[in-house]
Amino acid sequence: MVTEKIHLEYVLNAASKNLLWNTISTPTGLENWFADQVISDDKRVEFYWGKTEQRTAEIIAIRSFAHIRFRWLDDSSERDYFELKMTYNELTNDYILEITDFVAADEKEDMEELWDSQVAKLRRTCGF
Repeated sequence: MVTEKIHLEYVLNAASKNLLWNTISTPTGLENWFADQVISDDKRVEFYWGKTEQRTAEIIAIRSFAHIRFRWLDDSSERDYFELKMTYNELTNDYILEITDFVAADEKEDMEELWDSQVAKLRRTCGF
């Protein structure tokens, strides 16, 4: 299946870079907004939604307080990944959460809506 890259940006009113980094890079933080349960053993991360959906990803790149990149183990393309990246805007004093993901062309709109929903949950639960 051919996929295309999508890039989304969300302005967050995060009070601290530590809090935002922990929210996007630790199992406890990801459980607040991304998945119901997250189990990690260093490079391998298991995500659970509800009682039946589970996917496993590997961390393929990480730079503290900058970005974390995951690759789903069940993806057919080794070049596909999803990345959560945080940047700081000195003019506005806001953090930007940049999300890069790969999706089939006919699912692009659905995936963007899913990320919008997940980030809305992030804002509600973490106060961003």
